[in-house]
Amino acid sequence: MPADVSDALARDPLPLRGKSVVVTGVSRRAGIGFAAACRLAAYGASVFCHHFVPHDREQEWGGDDLSAVLDGVRDHLVGDARVADLHADLTEPGAPEQVVEAAVAEFGQVGALVCNQALTGSDGAIGELTATELDRHWAVDARASILLAQAFAACHEDGMLGSIVFLTSGQGKGPMPGEVAYAAAKAAIAGVTVTIADQLADRGIRVNTVNPGPVDTGYLTDDMWRTVAPMFPFGRYGVPDDPARLIAWLVTDEASWITGQLIDTEGGFGRWRARGT
Repeated sequence: MPADVSDALARDPLPLRGKSVVVTGVSRRAGIGFAAACRLAAYGASVFCHHFVPHDREQEWGGDDLSAVLDGVRDHLVGDARVADLHADLTEPGAPEQVVEAAVAEFGQVGALVCNQALTGSDGAIGELTATELDRHWAVDARASILLAQAFAACHEDGMLGSIVFLTSGQGKGPMPGEVAYAAAKAAIAGVTVTIADQLADRGIRVNTVNPGPVDTGYLTDDMWRTVAPMFPFGRYGVPDDPARLIAWLVTDEASWITGQLIDTEGGFGRWRARGT
């Protein structure tokens, strides 16, 4: 094969060099947002990390050391790439726009957006839900992502290629007991993906949604694993870097022909296996 053809097919080890990416929900070293931010940095990008630590402090696992989180992302930077960050409650009016505007002010332009934020808890089954719980999940899991995408599109430079990655869950593949509000909001994001992708294609912006599958972000116990182990053909649970690899790849030019897709990264997770079928 001629050398010039071979070179054209070679993989760039730093496919995001010179680009900047916004990642929301980067507040815990055990989280998918942190793993994605680290991957993006390792691919050469400057990364703008949004975080909202009060949410984590309300959970069983508690909050992480935010300085250590951001330093962990910095450890993967290449060359003159940088990390910047902003604390914001994305349910507040104007907060999604503020995040994108702050990233643009910091880096001059933003090439990609990863909407990783999510609300844990404040949920229930039918018969247990309140309007407040439903509204909170809609505000964090769906509304914020749509407004972030809108703000990203508004500041997107004509002629510049861009990418948006939403995160959903496995609500379309099986039941999520006790998580009606979460499942409903995440289903909205999965459902609107192709509509937003169609509108933004003319702007040069690709839009895809990732279902990360079951990922241990610090909640998996030995008892839980024994129960679900038969569902995982590779003999392990998902780790944050599993979806992070897909997210980072979707942001690169290698995925330039992919838009409007809902992509699962579940490691063959077989919900039927627990029932022995």
